[in-house]
Amino acid sequence: MEGADRDRTESGFKVRTPVAEARRILGEAVEGVERDRTLERVPIEEADGRVLAERVTAKRNVPHYERAAMDGYAVRAEDTFGASARSPAVLRTREREREGDDTAVDPGAAVRVHTGSDLPTGADAVVMIEHVEELEATGELEVEDAVAEGENVAPVGEDVTEGDALYEPGHRLRPSDLGLLKSVGRSEVAVVPRPTAGVIPTGEELVQSDPGPGEVIETNGLTVSHLVERWGGRATYRDVVTDDPEALRVAIQRDLTKDVVVTTGGSSVGERDLLPEVIDDLGKVLVHGVGLKPGHPVCLGVVEDTPVLALPGYPVACIVNAVQFLRPTLRWLEGVEPDPHPTTEAVLERKIPSEPGTRTFARVRLEARDDDESDGGEGEGPDYAAIPTRASGSGVLSSVALADGWVVVEEEREGIPAGETVAVEDWEPGS
Repeated sequence: MEGADRDRTESGFKVRTPVAEARRILGEAVEGVERDRTLERVPIEEADGRVLAERVTAKRNVPHYERAAMDGYAVRAEDTFGASARSPAVLRTREREREGDDTAVDPGAAVRVHTGSDLPTGADAVVMIEHVEELEATGELEVEDAVAEGENVAPVGEDVTEGDALYEPGHRLRPSDLGLLKSVGRSEVAVVPRPTAGVIPTGEELVQSDPGPGEVIETNGLTVSHLVERWGGRATYRDVVTDDPEALRVAIQRDLTKDVVVTTGGSSVGERDLLPEVIDDLGKVLVHGVGLKPGHPVCLGVVEDTPVLALPGYPVACIVNAVQFLRPTLRWLEGVEPDPHPTTEAVLERKIPSEPGTRTFARVRLEARDDDESDGGEGEGPDYAAIPTRASGSGVLSSVALADGWVVVEEEREGIPAGETVAVEDWEPGS
């Protein structure tokens, strides 16, 4: 082994960059990436989760007609003045053949309407069904409560007015947004192109099926590829690349057409951990070794203006680093800031140990607490208990797959005691 290699494999990680600092360094590198910003126009039916590239305004009013806000009868307000239960106003009723027909409300008349119905010509108010007495024998209506002009009527543009600015660039579209866009006359929107990622699993021991002695089923590349898709990107899941410098070099160079290159395995300081040297030879290593657990041997670099993230080979360590560094990278490539994960408050059932100076991700499962222990009953506190599955064991994939989330122990803390209320991060929901 040459001197440089001996230094690397024997020294270990003398300095581990704090997580926040590593993300800052990576973020600055991604910000400098020249990316194709050609806008993509997509039908709104396909726009869920996409990031808007342009401001969106309303093309029409919502509602575009005056509509009844209650079930009842459309009337002229002046025909009900002075009406009360003791002295009701008597109106004759008219029937509509269908919604939207030209049946008019003449003086002294009323037309049956339902919530959302268009207001008939001549009407300017709606009497609620609860405030009338229908006289079937005569076809008349007794109105027991006077209404004012405009009462129980939704005016044109009450919801949205034509020309209103609805969303600004950088907004990530949700299903409810798509409904609003359709209602205001938008059939398509301009969005930021989805970031692309080449995902390269590495390791001479990896196989796709039927492992023999010393062989391991490849799972990291599969997991990371689907995380990329879930986080709004487009992944190309490559075949396994063996631990050979030239093979690794060719694999990385092949995917420099992507917005980000992600490798799994071979990122530490062992004799077969070749990726840091390969990345540094092709470009520049920005960070190697981060103060998080599990997964400190992550390597972050740039090759020809393309971010390259070398994630550890242990499955849990790989996932933790994907969440901490790959997800933000995809967000930055879309031109937006990373959004927080949804969390659930829970009472920690057992102590979580951690090492000061290291950010620890402790996997937990959630269990509902008894009513007398939680806010759901007469007790106090969260509705759930957080039960640690593991705080260590970066190779135990089931500890993540069977957990409901993880608790983050910040660097300045030396563990979290049992009984403390914690935030359980659900890192796996869609984008």
